[in-house]
Amino acid sequence: MQPNLLFVFADQWRRSAAGYRGEDPVLTPEIDEFAKSSLTLDRAISCFPLCSPNRAAMLTGKFPLTNGVTTNCKPGLSVALREGETGIGNALKEAGYATGYIGKWHLDLPEQNAEPEPASGARHWDAYTPPGPKRLGFDFWYSYGAHDEHNAPHYWMDSPEMIQADEWSLKHETDVAIRFLQERDKTKPFALYVSWNPPHQPFDQVPECYRSRYSDCETVLPLNVSGDGIGQAEAHLRDYYAAITGMSEQFGRLLDELEQEGISDDTIIVLTSDHGETMGAHGWLEHKNIWYEEAIGIPFLIRWPGRIEPGREAVLINSVDQAPTLLGLLDIPVPEPMEGVDLSVHLLGGQDTLPSSAFICHYPGSVSEHEEARRLGLDINSFGWRGIRTAKHTYVAQHPFSAREQPPVRLLYDNAADPYQLQPRRMECPPNDLVAAGLEKELLDWLERLDDPFAAALRSESPI
Repeated sequence: MQPNLLFVFADQWRRSAAGYRGEDPVLTPEIDEFAKSSLTLDRAISCFPLCSPNRAAMLTGKFPLTNGVTTNCKPGLSVALREGETGIGNALKEAGYATGYIGKWHLDLPEQNAEPEPASGARHWDAYTPPGPKRLGFDFWYSYGAHDEHNAPHYWMDSPEMIQADEWSLKHETDVAIRFLQERDKTKPFALYVSWNPPHQPFDQVPECYRSRYSDCETVLPLNVSGDGIGQAEAHLRDYYAAITGMSEQFGRLLDELEQEGISDDTIIVLTSDHGETMGAHGWLEHKNIWYEEAIGIPFLIRWPGRIEPGREAVLINSVDQAPTLLGLLDIPVPEPMEGVDLSVHLLGGQDTLPSSAFICHYPGSVSEHEEARRLGLDINSFGWRGIRTAKHTYVAQHPFSAREQPPVRLLYDNAADPYQLQPRRMECPPNDLVAAGLEKELLDWLERLDDPFAAALRSESPI
């Protein structure tokens, strides 16, 4: 029988916030132990460090302009997965897997965009996604759209009847995942995705048993936390770490269940995140939609005993690469529409050409900016910022809608010499620096490949 797949991802969990990395002072004993027997990819990248766009990229293997999710699915905008979109769940189901999805989804239109009182009871950003193609091939369903009440979560299964829980969402969702593992059809391999909302804010919605472990913790702030970011970080860091400690404990429960069922060695396990959290870095808190490492840098640990050699590697893996890579590991054909790179040959120890850069991006998400762009006859997706992350550099071109009459601003970061990204070099338009010029060409290649209208702003010497 084919190997199983357990894919666990948290929301807003940055790469540095894990004990095994020796950076943030966070307690993650279960994750640290898992890391010893896993391959850790230390340059895993969130291509669009925002909830809906990056989730869509992870699950479809396609970039935002292709899958349609160019900002968060939220009130006032008709942003959601394109009609008929497919992803890894569809491929797994077609290959005979028992598929399941538990936790936060955030890839459907808020129901109140269409009607004020939906039968499901969904409010604000939230949505019930009924059985059908919008679930991307996941049969077992215990999910919700977007609802940040970690201590009073709710879910839907196959009807609009809301299921309410009176406990921390991570604990509850782990219980549901364990029941899925126990009650699954054992004649089939399974593929289970578990999507945890914490450590996403509200940061203080975490059980006291985890918060108390940080009551005497001295907050040591990185060099790039300054100004207003200092007070913000000191107010929230302990709770952020506490949620991650709780997450580690719940992850350990999932690992224990696999061991008890005797299927741990037959299961590919992935632990990752949709994006990071600045937590005061560069003056930003409760923020991720930016090109800094705290936002785009995510943990990525994968274990497959006997097949993937444990260790740590600095290979670039972007969000869109996850789905094709997992399908490659499972020997399932990668659907042609997927735009990510299949890195499975490399993960299995073979020789393969690896990506030289990871494309990163942001498309405007302000409702008022979308409305103003329509009024002016402008393509809102030609603004925002685009960039690439290489082994050494981050190169970004920024052209916000609010500064549309100005040329793009280009920034070059040497992440090896300046790991806290405090000394960006502002480039000419176009850049005359040899390194920056090469990165600009690589960025333009990405934009042209993706038919991204932002390319026009980079090519033009004149403002709009």
